[in-house]
Amino acid sequence: MKFFISSLWIVMLLSVSVEGKTFSYSQIHSMPCCVEKDYYIWRFLSQRSTTSSEAKAIIKDVNHLNKKLKVSYKKKTGLRAKAYKRKAAPTRQPTKVEREDWLARKKGKSFQAYQKKGINALKKGNDTLAVAYFQKARSLARKRLQADQATFWLYMTTKKRGYLRQLLKSWDVNIYTLIARDKMHIKYPKTITPRLPKKNLSHYSDTNPIHWAYIKKKLFAPNTNMKKLASRYVAEESIGVYTYIRSTASHQKEIYYPMPYRNLMSRYNRQRQALIYAIARQESKFIPASVSRSFALGMMQIMPFLIEHIAKQRGEKIDLDDMFNPKVAIVYANHHLDYLNKYLYNPLFVAYAYNGGIGFTKRLIKRSDYFRKGKYEPYLSMEKMTNVEAREYGKKVLVNFVIYLNKLGIAARITPIIEQLTDPTKTDNFRH
Repeated sequence: MKFFISSLWIVMLLSVSVEGKTFSYSQIHSMPCCVEKDYYIWRFLSQRSTTSSEAKAIIKDVNHLNKKLKVSYKKKTGLRAKAYKRKAAPTRQPTKVEREDWLARKKGKSFQAYQKKGINALKKGNDTLAVAYFQKARSLARKRLQADQATFWLYMTTKKRGYLRQLLKSWDVNIYTLIARDKMHIKYPKTITPRLPKKNLSHYSDTNPIHWAYIKKKLFAPNTNMKKLASRYVAEESIGVYTYIRSTASHQKEIYYPMPYRNLMSRYNRQRQALIYAIARQESKFIPASVSRSFALGMMQIMPFLIEHIAKQRGEKIDLDDMFNPKVAIVYANHHLDYLNKYLYNPLFVAYAYNGGIGFTKRLIKRSDYFRKGKYEPYLSMEKMTNVEAREYGKKVLVNFVIYLNKLGIAARITPIIEQLTDPTKTDNFRH
């Protein structure tokens, strides 16, 4: 597969003026339909030179109409943006298992439903009922992580070590399997940290979101030879793409923990390196040109408003596209982490704040029913959070953090970090 980018594209993506890049209608219109194009449409709508008629034309190219696009379009035209129907691309039909899972969710008889009932039963002090719910949840688990979660809570409520032995057989690296290894005094599982050669790939630019859009399209196309596709990206500059493809090809059973940009990271202490790596792995899988649906940008997935705020604090003028440069992304993420660490010391709470905001995290941990001493705490608080995205994000970043600490030469286990969560003197300064 060839990834052809015209000279016009290269000039557009690499040139930066004092006020930032500007784009023409033809430049944006020629991009393939993808979330990356949506980001550039938003930028096109936001620039002063774009006319109302151009805005009305380009809005028809939007793939996913989010709040930023709606606001920018209304400001430019005075009109409400609407989603335009486009010819749907062929999609993979759901499997029988996926259809059954969807029906189970609809009827409230899914893993998620019974796991939630089990947690609610623990909150009410009904351990016997919780065990029954966790057993049902495990029988309905469709993913390895789900089965591990239910098994962990069966251990917590029954204290039967047989459940720990079952967790040791899991191929997944997650919070539940690591805690099981702590309780059984067993080494953590090996993970893959590839070392790839330095070479310039003529068909790939790590700072170009459109290159990544084309790779994703090929990656998820039917009948793609994954090994052959991955072989095109065996280079240090594309380690994120390479490991993403290999992990996808293995159905996530090959557990990759890349450690790229060592020359950039070595300026920070090892604790901070581990935290940056932990967040980057979860946010972008180390894809420098990542763009989210809400237009969080780059390897560290920083939102535009925060990028502008940090740039102002640092006395810098940058273009938003500069976040696709890993060097800039790491510096800005480190700046933000310095701010978060003024108030939050435990990596789990820092992860909550990175994902959901420091205000959300402050409100959460100051509640009298969260992260206080008690039966099943602090594990129960980590499960009963209603913000599902922040809840699951925090668990994964915490696992990443511990794995990276060990890779950086700091012997670490996950259980002591979790058990600190009920002691405000070790975790934050909001509860003093």
